[in-house]
Amino acid sequence: MPRRFCFALDLHDDADLIARYKAWHAPGQVPGPIIRSIREADIQSMEIWQAHDRMFMIMEVGDTFAPDAKAAADAASEDVQAWERLMWEFQKPLPKAQPGEKWVPMTRIFDLGEQP
Repeated sequence: MPRRFCFALDLHDDADLIARYKAWHAPGQVPGPIIRSIREADIQSMEIWQAHDRMFMIMEVGDTFAPDAKAAADAASEDVQAWERLMWEFQKPLPKAQPGEKWVPMTRIFDLGEQP
């Protein structure tokens, strides 16, 4: 069974910037090396949802996914670093994010399957 990770991030509250961010994430617009880096890390599913300037990312990962290994591979990849610099033009940290933290991990507080 895949593991699920959820993250939140804000965008600058600017309609033009948000539209451009969404355009970069349209089918076929994310550069191939970025998609490959995601798939090679055993991220089996990734979705980003939007509410105004708040983004919510859901990832389902396989057994070989290792967050530290993905972070190290991303840091070593010129393509991923260029993508991150571009995305940072649109993104801003959540109000309580740690310095340098982009996507903030979320904690599940409710699961219908655990209810009587």
